[in-house]
Amino acid sequence: MRWENLTEGPSGPAALFGAGAVVTRTIDTPEFRGITFHEVRARSIVNRVPGASRMPFEWTVNPYRGCSHACVYCFARKTHSYLDLDTGLGFDSQIVVKTNAPELLRRELAAPRWTGAHIAMGTNVDCYQRAEGRYRLMPGIIEALRDRANPFSILTKGTLILRDLPLLREAAEVTEVGISVSVGFTDTALWRTVEPGTPSPAARLNAVRTLTAAGIECGVLMAPVIPFLGDSPAQLRATVRAVAESGATSVTPLVLHLRPGAREWFTAWLGEHHPHLVERYERMYAGGSYAPTWYQRMITRQVHELAAEFGIGPARRGAARSIAAPERPDGSGPARATQLTLL
Repeated sequence: MRWENLTEGPSGPAALFGAGAVVTRTIDTPEFRGITFHEVRARSIVNRVPGASRMPFEWTVNPYRGCSHACVYCFARKTHSYLDLDTGLGFDSQIVVKTNAPELLRRELAAPRWTGAHIAMGTNVDCYQRAEGRYRLMPGIIEALRDRANPFSILTKGTLILRDLPLLREAAEVTEVGISVSVGFTDTALWRTVEPGTPSPAARLNAVRTLTAAGIECGVLMAPVIPFLGDSPAQLRATVRAVAESGATSVTPLVLHLRPGAREWFTAWLGEHHPHLVERYERMYAGGSYAPTWYQRMITRQVHELAAEFGIGPARRGAARSIAAPERPDGSGPARATQLTLL
């Protein structure tokens, strides 16, 4: 790993970490067995999304690199190559922890140049992956955003978000907060093989139920819909029905996309577990990282029809990141709600 290219020194102000700021730890407990943590002191934490990105938000905060969720399709795998880390097993087990994220965020939010723009979290790797149970970075991050009344949103597969429910409710009283939980399917056999490090789909939907019961509206990003493995009419129906029963305010489907880094790892997994599908995937994704438009539209139409049938849709673009408007401080009624865009 070429940490020297990413710390202060010859690389100058573009360095990601301060000099001598990397501490590597292995923790031999059942929860973290096989995982190595690289604790770093980051030089910045609020990141601008590249202009060429298809994401609709401009700023993100990512307290971790790498993800123990080990989703075989994760588009963020390529980012591990920037650190000379493996984008396969290395992405799943070599986790970079920005230990100074909360204090750094407070400083950057207080800077005169910062204008209070919306900040998205969980859009690269999950900020509520297992490492968060040890390092507890998110409470400080949410507190910093709350104290500046800075709007934010969180996308997660992690049920650990419930730990921070009181802080989320406090933040929602002073700013726009959007929560979305990712549940692409409810097929448990598929879940065990493609998302082995995540809480089960049922556990995630229970988290949605808990959030909504606490007054925080929560949408579901139905992602990814996996061609030929999770896209049958029966599977789509079962997933949308479960989403509706969880009390989710919206459901937004997103078909699997395979960017470089993720594509190679997913293809290797496919060859091992479903070799008969390799050729079909090569044809479907011959045009690039995304499934053909006709297929995406077909899935979206089916999910929207099911959502309407079960009384939750179809979702408007971005509805998955909405939250109920808090009462005005003077008690005169709800403040104006704002839809926060995810897709």
